[in-house]
Amino acid sequence: MIRYVAGRLFQAVAVLWAAFTLAFVVLYLLPSDAVAIQLGAAGVDIDSLTPAQLASARAQHGLDQPAFDQYRSALTGALHGDFGTSIARQAPVSELIGDRIGGTLTLSALAGVLAVVVGTTAAYAAALVPSRPLRGLLERLPAFGVAVPSFLVALILIQIFAFDLGWLPSTGNGGPAALVLPVVTMALPAAAALAQVLMRSFDETLREPYIVTARAKGLSRNAVQLRHAFRNAAAPALTIAGVLVGLTVTSAIVVETVFNRNGIGRLAQEAVLAEDVPVVLGLVVVAATGFVAVNLAIDLIYPLLDPRITRTGGTEYF
Repeated sequence: MIRYVAGRLFQAVAVLWAAFTLAFVVLYLLPSDAVAIQLGAAGVDIDSLTPAQLASARAQHGLDQPAFDQYRSALTGALHGDFGTSIARQAPVSELIGDRIGGTLTLSALAGVLAVVVGTTAAYAAALVPSRPLRGLLERLPAFGVAVPSFLVALILIQIFAFDLGWLPSTGNGGPAALVLPVVTMALPAAAALAQVLMRSFDETLREPYIVTARAKGLSRNAVQLRHAFRNAAAPALTIAGVLVGLTVTSAIVVETVFNRNGIGRLAQEAVLAEDVPVVLGLVVVAATGFVAVNLAIDLIYPLLDPRITRTGGTEYF
């Protein structure tokens, strides 16, 4: 077990380093100049500045150094939790992320809980319902939920519940009511994906020989599903859950932009548009850390669901 955990931790560190390095390389290869963009946005005529003034502005943010020196400095700072200073906002990146991450984490956590409840309920209902037409309808709904873009879901919810009915606010960060529509918007695609995986897994598990044996012993359909099928069918759903958590930042960008919420998703959008390299790198590390942490936790949960799962090289077991 120690070897397995150590190996997973090494992989986690490698993923974080690769994500940081790839993001830095992509941002460094951009043809535009972040400092020039910020000076232009502030109303400064770039052509009126002397080369010495431009060089001083770039030196202030370390952009006058060679690429490798910039990379080494950024990586060293990231290892100490210091992502530098935002070019656009002239504030420490750590503070910018810290001020906004709480709202996004709350939004993501609530959406995750709702997605698990809705997705699991839909999959279990489809496996339990005796009517074939109703079961067919339930099995087709998740595909529709996955296909509909998040921004379209958000606009439909705003139109119905904010404009037509007036029950909920359409934008902003004020109070629990303002969380409802963003949470539902983020949860529906995730719930649909989880339901799809669980439905397929249920179908395969219910055809396993041990399920047939359990039914032959006189156990009811509900007892078989709860005691035997659900536990084994949940393992594939954990995998897709880890992937969905990795997409939280992408989803948050859309949701927080549509609902005008101040979170790290909105911060990411603003930083990318402004080519604010320090902020983008900080957000990449935060998103990659969350993705790695969740998937590491999922890997450790797998053996609890199925003790037959092998570990490194197929030779190590829990």
